[in-house]
Amino acid sequence: MATKYHNLSDYDFNAVPDASQMRFGIVVSEWNSNITFNLLKGAQETLKRHGAKEENILIQMVPGSFELIYGSQQMIKSGKVDAVIALGCVVRGDTPHFDYVCQGTTQGIAQLNTTGDVPVIYGLITTNNMEQAEERCGGKLGNKGDECAVCAIKMIDFVCQLKK
Repeated sequence: MATKYHNLSDYDFNAVPDASQMRFGIVVSEWNSNITFNLLKGAQETLKRHGAKEENILIQMVPGSFELIYGSQQMIKSGKVDAVIALGCVVRGDTPHFDYVCQGTTQGIAQLNTTGDVPVIYGLITTNNMEQAEERCGGKLGNKGDECAVCAIKMIDFVCQLKK
């Protein structure tokens, strides 16, 4: 559902499983850090609110959004995480670079999800302007980092339920 109709930070707290035994990786793009660091803050706070331990949240920075793919893959290979949250922000400019980065990053993260055993949560904000990005990293539309953290917890639980 479009964020126009749904606040990214609104969810049923009681519908989220306990995260105290879960391990999370968060890969954050340094590009547009005024946005991505707010996404990171939202994700960390939400994970902790649901019981995740500080020592079970591994955070790594990558230069840009396209590098989220490789960073996520390496985090998975480390064997230290049950899910990866990939956080980035691409703002449309005057050239087609926006389209290539968004499409490539989206396809790369999708490929990690279809070929791997560790869920990678898509936390890439793609906006037409900086104001739209600010609205989605703690502004009037909530924080995509919150949404991604809840998604990570639920996907780890999903995998655990299948293994029972």
